[in-house]
Amino acid sequence: MDQQLKQLMKELGEAINESLSDSESIAEVVARIKEGGYDIFLVLEATIGVSKQGEHTTDKTSLVSTLSTNAELKVNDQDLKFLKSLRIKIDAEDE
Repeated sequence: MDQQLKQLMKELGEAINESLSDSESIAEVVARIKEGGYDIFLVLEATIGVSKQGEHTTDKTSLVSTLSTNAELKVNDQDLKFLKSLRIKIDAEDE
C-alpha cells in the first residue's frame, strides 16, 4: 500500500474511533449495562478492502487492511470526559 493510502486508512480508523467515542447512544447503553451490575469492555475491528478503480485482481489479501488499536493507550481530555461519563476513572499513573 502506498504512503498516501496508508495515511488515509489511518485517518479513517481515527474517524471511526472518534465517532464511536462521541456516540451518546453507545454511552447510554454502556451506562445501562453497568447499572445492571456488569463490567463491560468493547473491542471493535473493521476490515476494509480497497482497490484502484478499474483494476481487477484475484489476490484479495493484498487489498484488505484491518483497523485495530495499538497496544499503547493514549488518553486525551476528550477520552477522559467520555470515560468519566461512564463512571470510569483512570489513575494518573496509568495515563
